[in-house]
Amino acid sequence: MSADNLWTADEAAQAVHGDSQAAWSAGGVAIDSRAVQPGDLFIALQGPNFDGHAFVAKAFEAGAAAAMVHAVPEGLPAGAPLLRVEDTMTGLQALGGAGRARSKARIVAVTGSVGKTSTKEMLGLALSDQGLTHFSLGSLNNHWGVPLSLSRMPRDTRFGVFEIGMNHAGEISPLTRMVRPHVAIVTTVEAVHLEHFASVAEIADAKAEIFEGLEPGGTAVLNRDNPWYDRLAAACAARGVTILPFGADEKAEARLLDCVIGAEGSDVATRIGGKEIRYRLNVAGRQWVQNSLAVLAAIHALGADAGQAAASLAKLSAPKGRGQRHKLAANVELIDESYNASPVSMRAAIATLAAARPVAAGRRIAVLGDMLELGEKSASLHAGLAESLREAGIDLVFTAGALMERLYETLPPQLRGAHAPDSATLAPQVTAALGEGDVVMVKGSAGSRMGRVVEAIQTWSSAQSGADRSFR
Repeated sequence: MSADNLWTADEAAQAVHGDSQAAWSAGGVAIDSRAVQPGDLFIALQGPNFDGHAFVAKAFEAGAAAAMVHAVPEGLPAGAPLLRVEDTMTGLQALGGAGRARSKARIVAVTGSVGKTSTKEMLGLALSDQGLTHFSLGSLNNHWGVPLSLSRMPRDTRFGVFEIGMNHAGEISPLTRMVRPHVAIVTTVEAVHLEHFASVAEIADAKAEIFEGLEPGGTAVLNRDNPWYDRLAAACAARGVTILPFGADEKAEARLLDCVIGAEGSDVATRIGGKEIRYRLNVAGRQWVQNSLAVLAAIHALGADAGQAAASLAKLSAPKGRGQRHKLAANVELIDESYNASPVSMRAAIATLAAARPVAAGRRIAVLGDMLELGEKSASLHAGLAESLREAGIDLVFTAGALMERLYETLPPQLRGAHAPDSATLAPQVTAALGEGDVVMVKGSAGSRMGRVVEAIQTWSSAQSGADRSFR
């Protein structure tokens, strides 16, 4: 089938129990009129702050083949190709479920406190060399992102990879039952989203919901190095799920044998299925090594070639906001970790910064924004980063936000760069302090909007290019 036949009018109408008065075929599915491509089916979702029905006409102007609606918008031409349903959110979920039901692909689902998107991207890269692989874009991992990703899966997909996230208990269960994976990965369980949970044990139980959707004979890929492994393993045992552990632990079946972590990447040796595999990762950080073990374990469990997958990982580059590195003017290097943050991912990013190699007299500079949704322990978790920063030999620390002020106050005076109430106010203070050869790492929760600092540093770099400047 061609891409134009991802969904025909009759198939979509049957899947969502809707009514289509016109014949059409769609090659894609979109829920944002600004992202509509010619030939897409536009689904007009209604949320608390927006109503997609107001943008149906704009979607048609962009070339949409049809629109799924539960109310007919005004101003449409007569005979506009509409797919009428009782509720478009329910319709999206039904379309995603139908996309999964018709697929013969081998499916992997990924969850975990950190590393979900990176692991999903690694799986997509590695499996794409072994057959048509469909994987969700960005972080489409919630109640609308998962069915949207499923609805976009081509008919002849060989491997599918889907990310499943949560902020509260009970959110993963319906999504994994929709995805119905053959392999489910839990990257790790950490103190993330504590605002919504009484303990990390409850977070582990919420992550274990992913096993509820496993296909019969499915496999759970679990982190043997994580303190919550036994709790997850017990949840698997209760459901009769096969476990494939990964990690440095001697009981791991996908076991880390050796690892040399450098400033630009790592050389890794592992044993999976009794076979030793050596490979190169051109992204820096121990967390990438650990996630790569999960990836290769999952690929082995799918019945694909883990050795070939390991070779494919050499092509990996860090996604935007998740460790992406930029060489800038004045030999400054920017490590962009601005997408999100938690205590464990903060420490991993600090370790990556510690391994970086500043040029000449350059410094290692950390620019940190608030970590959100940490509940009652938030203040102590922020202040607790001071020890990691000191041990890592970081030279200068800038902080933004009310929560990060606790960290700033805890730091010794020589490490304090500046503190500001928000990222926009902090950004010019960071750029004013940059000097020849510095390595600067920017990280914070999405809500702290540390991307503003990244943009400010890149703008600063553009201004330096071709201009004379005296540093420090």
